[in-house]
Amino acid sequence: MKEDLILAINPGSTSTKIAVFGNKKEVFLKTIRHSAEQLQNFKKITDQYGFRKQIIMEELEGASIEVKNIKVIVGRGGLVKPIPSGVYRVNKRLMEDLKIGFLGQHASNLGGLIAQDLAESIPGASAYIADPVVVDELNDIARISGHPEFERVSIFHALNQKAIARQHAKSVSVSYEDMNLVVAHLGGGISVGAHCKGRVIDVNQALDGEGPFSPERSGTLPAGALVAMCFSGKYSEEEIRDKITGKGGLVAYLGTNDAYEVEKRARAGDQKAKLIQDAMAYQVAKEIGAMSTVLKGEVDAILLTGGIAYGKPFVEAVSERVRHLGPVYVYPGEDEMRALAMNGLMVFNGDIEAMEYE
Repeated sequence: MKEDLILAINPGSTSTKIAVFGNKKEVFLKTIRHSAEQLQNFKKITDQYGFRKQIIMEELEGASIEVKNIKVIVGRGGLVKPIPSGVYRVNKRLMEDLKIGFLGQHASNLGGLIAQDLAESIPGASAYIADPVVVDELNDIARISGHPEFERVSIFHALNQKAIARQHAKSVSVSYEDMNLVVAHLGGGISVGAHCKGRVIDVNQALDGEGPFSPERSGTLPAGALVAMCFSGKYSEEEIRDKITGKGGLVAYLGTNDAYEVEKRARAGDQKAKLIQDAMAYQVAKEIGAMSTVLKGEVDAILLTGGIAYGKPFVEAVSERVRHLGPVYVYPGEDEMRALAMNGLMVFNGDIEAMEYE
């Protein structure tokens, strides 16, 4: 009897990651790079899905993957409308919103489109997305910003935060839905979420607007100074946005988005690098403290995850400020491909039901 397979697809701006899992084990993993020349003829990101689908098929065939045995295809969820956490069947409405980019154009919008296109060519296969960045479980009180024309929104590293939260809950033999957790995803962007009994009831908008600064993002900035800069006449809207997302944080202060490079500089005696590294840890700790108040101090654990969580000095700098709030556990890295696949497996095994996007 042939083994049933699960295919995970995670499109990035210049790459497509694919992974195949069988019986919870990774049997194939590949990052496909796309050159600027290959992509330049596509007017919109979503126009690329046929091109990327073909390359994926070629890679699978080259690796001797039995495509006919793929039963579940899970694509990285894109910027669709805000939805609760879960695994969503790719339906007509979801495909429409992925194509138009309901909340914006992003390479992750391709995930569901490619998954559906592939599923249609494989008898018995089904296509899904899981925990896109727009997962929204905020309490109503968390949406209030301070002015009715500005509403706080939920955009964060939902896939990794949810996967790590469930992994931790399993490790302590407690249901995720019975725990209160503060989860800090520490990567190119940083998001800190308050997980209350299985729901992320508050989280900083990690894409561009709130929270700690990170390797590439400025985080929360002084509002008055930002307004003055916007109307100074020195910068275009695009340049201002670049300062906030892409060219902020470590890039702006130290000229690099590599947190490990900053750590090495600090160890070598670079006092500015040490100050900025400590300041980023300080802001992460502040955000964790804020989320602990959302949970009314009832925090079962604080989880640190993402690539920066490999850095022991950074983790210790955060931990020493927050360990009085609850025990700190470190889950370095982010295995998004496994997270996607395991979400698909739960649906395939009947452990959870796929949700319908409406």
